[in-house]
Amino acid sequence: MDPFSFAVTADLVVLTIRDRALHVLLVERGIEPAVGQWALPGGFVLPDEDPETTAYRELAEETGVSTGLHLEQVRTYGHPARDPRGRVVTIAWLALAPDLAEPSAGSDARAAQWRPVTEVESGILPLAFDHVAIFTDALERARAKLEYSALAMAFCPPAFTIAQLRAVYEAVWGVPIDPRNFHRKITGAPGFVEPTGDVVRDGGRPAQLYRRGPVGQLQPPLTRLGR
Repeated sequence: MDPFSFAVTADLVVLTIRDRALHVLLVERGIEPAVGQWALPGGFVLPDEDPETTAYRELAEETGVSTGLHLEQVRTYGHPARDPRGRVVTIAWLALAPDLAEPSAGSDARAAQWRPVTEVESGILPLAFDHVAIFTDALERARAKLEYSALAMAFCPPAFTIAQLRAVYEAVWGVPIDPRNFHRKITGAPGFVEPTGDVVRDGGRPAQLYRRGPVGQLQPPLTRLGR
């Protein structure tokens, strides 16, 4: 076998919060293989591209989403039988952003939609290729990083209330969180968040606005319930 006879792709797991629930961006494939099936957005790395450039390009071409994203690499998938077209190695990316607009399908996608992650997790919505495994790994990466990093703030506007930040944790983890304990842990972690000096009305009561602090690690970590 020619060691250079394989292709490289970039696939994306794009997460956002809509109606207080975590959603993933999916496309309906318009070409074979797996035509008509739902899949993660992505595509082949072109000769003059690096995989990250491909990820941004494919995301824009297939869905119309191109700005306001936090993008990080998850892992590489290279099982010989993962794509019926031949040997294809894919690099998976995790993208997070708050309040992303409705996607618009383009390129080789028939449709693009935000779908609740629970549909994929439960098996109600099957995905093409090995995209369920990619989705599962990326989702677990996002959930785990919320325990100790500032990743949740990628879902928030620049200035946010602690209640808004707690809603992100609850949506991503899928569990309720005690408001008082959460407030104490978040505001008690040195440098994790810092007050802006402004307040807003949150549920009729004034609530202080915060922004991301200079420290990107949450110590001690905020452990998920049920783990």
